[in-house]
Amino acid sequence: MKSIIISYDLNNSGKNYKDLIQKIESYPNHGKINESVWHINTDDSCEQVRDNLLSAIDNDDSLFVGELSGESAWFNVECGNYYLKENL
Repeated sequence: MKSIIISYDLNNSGKNYKDLIQKIESYPNHGKINESVWHINTDDSCEQVRDNLLSAIDNDDSLFVGELSGESAWFNVECGNYYLKENL
């Protein structure tokens, strides 16, 4: 499985994150790293993940999906150390 980072900004105030978060949480292994940054494990490509999430955002929003392929370090993340140690 690939280790994927997702980062997003819903640019206008009052945006509903619920649909996007539900799509991210539909991946079996997911963890919220920071307010708008998530980690998932999947066999999907970055393009497939991006395309899956696009229906939950607007044209003025931004989305980044990237595959981790190297070393990682963190401090005080929302998902906790255990999740990252087990899934990165």
